[in-house]
Amino acid sequence: MEYTYKTKMVCSKEIKFEIEDNVITNVRFLGGCNGNLKAISKLVDGYTVEQIESKLRGNTCGMRPTSCADQLSIAVREAYEAMK
Repeated sequence: MEYTYKTKMVCSKEIKFEIEDNVITNVRFLGGCNGNLKAISKLVDGYTVEQIESKLRGNTCGMRPTSCADQLSIAVREAYEAMK
């Protein structure tokens, strides 16, 4: 299932990804730091929701209380819960 998440308080505007059986693939960010977000997308491809949360949850960007990586961890949890 493809899921789209509208980000909050970060440079990227949204995150799209596929979720199937708790596994995340094909992560795409709209906007943000292109090179860094492409790298994050490749690194987490095939990870479970829990693996992404354990690695990325709580990361901040500058003075912001969140980051694109943190927003991804929130997005995958939200998608997983919506599938239940």
